[in-house]
Amino acid sequence: MSFKALLVEKDEEGKTTAAVQQLDEAQLPEGDVTIAVEYSTVNYKDGLCVGSGGGLVRNYPHVPGVDFAGTVEASSDDRYKPGDKVVLTGWRVGEAWWGGYAQKACVKADWLVPLPDGISTRNAMAIGTAGFTAMLAVMALEDHGLKPADGPVLVTGAAGGVGSVATAILANLGYEVAAVTGRPETADYLKSLGATQIVPREEINETVKRPLEKEVWAGCIDAVGSAMLARVLGQMKYGASVAAVGLAAGADLPASVIPFLLRGVNLLGIDSVMKPYDARVKAWERLAKDLPLEKLEAMIEPATLPDLPGLGKAILKGQVKGRVVVDVNA
Repeated sequence: MSFKALLVEKDEEGKTTAAVQQLDEAQLPEGDVTIAVEYSTVNYKDGLCVGSGGGLVRNYPHVPGVDFAGTVEASSDDRYKPGDKVVLTGWRVGEAWWGGYAQKACVKADWLVPLPDGISTRNAMAIGTAGFTAMLAVMALEDHGLKPADGPVLVTGAAGGVGSVATAILANLGYEVAAVTGRPETADYLKSLGATQIVPREEINETVKRPLEKEVWAGCIDAVGSAMLARVLGQMKYGASVAAVGLAAGADLPASVIPFLLRGVNLLGIDSVMKPYDARVKAWERLAKDLPLEKLEAMIEPATLPDLPGLGKAILKGQVKGRVVVDVNA
């Protein structure tokens, strides 16, 4: 039986091309569970696999798509049966393993999470790795004592996927959210998600010689890294925490240890790729409870499989707002 998929191929000269093709089910990798994929999304890693010469892909031909949600068609694992709704994020699916840019997928059962009540497969891909990571970051800040009464929480890269969901979750939980963006035209969008303050990127994007500045932020979810993260560390309140979720500006950290030593600031690394199953289930249950679906709907940019090569390039340039939801069957 054939199905549609976005297939990335590499020629003898090392050039990659991505195009929608008809594939046969026999071409799927071996796995425990076969899923009829309904929706996928676009992450930065997808851009690297589709729009930049296949950066993270090891073997060709390849079907990208880090995330997907759909319905179980067949399963050799007792945890899943035909008709179950499931979501997959991480585990290097879409990089080392064929992913969700297709109407069919076959994966290991351990990589799946049952969709909680109240979240549809479309909702799940509006959330995706970005929203899952945002929820993990909020939970980590809470585990380190953050409460709404403590003061404003900074979200960097706020108009992106992680930032958008983080802003909506924090606002829904009663936090005062300060959203950092380099795109002034996204201010109204961020306020609609619940941001109470818009911080222009240029105000916080430069390193300063002073390792400590005025204590401003009770917490931070940072998707940018580099000089911005270094600057933010010096503005955190005593004992406050920063959840680091990305490196859009680079992997370097031109910072001093002074904020850690004199203010007890915590830098929390957030990994969503290899997160154990129980923590995944808890995060998805929290998303079902704490992410307002009407705010989620406002983030969605619809797309189809043929749109993906262009979107892969756009997300690498920081030109994607909110959450792209890819209907693989459209």
